[in-house]
Amino acid sequence: MRKILILGSGAGGTIVANMLRKELPESEWEMTIIDRKEQHHYQAGYLFIPFGVYGEQDVLKPKKEFIPRGVDFVHDSITRIDAEERRVETEKGGQYDYDWLIIATGCDIAPEEIDGMPDGWRKDIFDFYTLGGALELRKKLKYFDSGKVVLNIAEIPYKCPIAPLEFVFMADWFFTVNGVRDKVDIEFVTPLDNVFTKPVAAKTLAEVAVKKNIKVTPNFDIAQVNANEKTIESHKGDKVGYDLLVAIPPNMGDKVLIDSEVSDPVGFVATDNGTLKAENFDRIFVIGDTTNVPTSKAGSVAHYMAYTLVDNLLREIDGHEATHQFDGHATCFLASGFEKAILLDFNYDVEPLPGKFPFPGMGPFSLLQESLNNYWGKMMFRWVYWNLMMKGLDLPLEPQMNLAGKIRKVA
Repeated sequence: MRKILILGSGAGGTIVANMLRKELPESEWEMTIIDRKEQHHYQAGYLFIPFGVYGEQDVLKPKKEFIPRGVDFVHDSITRIDAEERRVETEKGGQYDYDWLIIATGCDIAPEEIDGMPDGWRKDIFDFYTLGGALELRKKLKYFDSGKVVLNIAEIPYKCPIAPLEFVFMADWFFTVNGVRDKVDIEFVTPLDNVFTKPVAAKTLAEVAVKKNIKVTPNFDIAQVNANEKTIESHKGDKVGYDLLVAIPPNMGDKVLIDSEVSDPVGFVATDNGTLKAENFDRIFVIGDTTNVPTSKAGSVAHYMAYTLVDNLLREIDGHEATHQFDGHATCFLASGFEKAILLDFNYDVEPLPGKFPFPGMGPFSLLQESLNNYWGKMMFRWVYWNLMMKGLDLPLEPQMNLAGKIRKVA
């Protein structure tokens, strides 16, 4: 009996498990997923919790609902990965050998990496990248009626690159409908030279920020938080004051990857951009936020990655080399408040462009502009996530980015 072992049952690990189980007979292949958490988190929903749109019940479901028959789910913490012996050890004393390993352990925020940030954590400094942080921020925002809200991105990469912009756009809506927008300043502080990494999209999104009276402070590389005086300070000594700091701290991969010398010092595994194979290890594939590939760390990306990973793993099983199929495809709905959203579709080489999606010329979604249809696409995605994506079912979306219907010449 040959064995496939999957570490992590977030979006990437779960989708791959469902796809592979359909392809490999149970009589020949044993499949196991190991994860320390029993609840599956719809992380894209965290954004809506601080504004009262979603509650905790909207973003949690038992992981076992999405693990297919014929796949063993082990609730345990991984303590060691021995890539040479092809063995994984766990906290409860388990030892799991494998023929192929899929690493899907994701990444998480590390506020302790910024000097002074823990001093104000969950007092005047909050995050929405964890469920607990989103719930605490909801309590804080409920009675926040005047002052300065600063959103700071500590460094890149971080999960869901558009989420910080979504937050400040949604904050503009939230304070407006609560009648206090004229008493609240919103500032977006980023280490980038603009609001987004891709120039065409950055220009459009920066214009939205101006329209919403959101101040943008670029090129700010945070060195420390001065919690007592409520300022963030850059390495150059520049300071930005806040009454409420919404932080996107450094993101790091799982510590076991670092300790097992499988990853770089911050927990991201060196991964071939096209094949999704671990660059330094045999018979290991990597998916989702754990990779170091130069595209967004987002659920849609993990979904697109799964097609390439599964195909390449099956190719290797059949004695063929993996092929460079994954193009960095990402599709992201950016909620912009007032029942509108902006849609971005891009890959390694092509940045977000205007046009229609997913059907060229028809839509129903509009790329790189605000629309009501895009908003409903954003809100419908939760149903798609729970009922289609997590079960490994095909969606009307191509794994590779489609240029048809996109306007390539942008003024």
